Amino acid sequence: MSERAAPFYCPYCGDEDIRPDGEHHGQWRCGACTRVWTLKYVGLGRPSLDQEVAR
Repeated sequence: MSERAAPFYCPYCGDEDIRPDGEHHGQWRCGACTRVWTLKYVGLGRPSLDQEVAR
């Protein structure tokens, strides 16, 4: 099994100076804009009904 993927840039300002932050897994801090956010994998989604009809 491979390591968990990490984000490459801040979703707010686009800067690449991000680091893990906080006590819980998935919390990140941007060094440029100082925002802190949580990254969480939810899962795979099912195709919507519109996409199934288009096939």
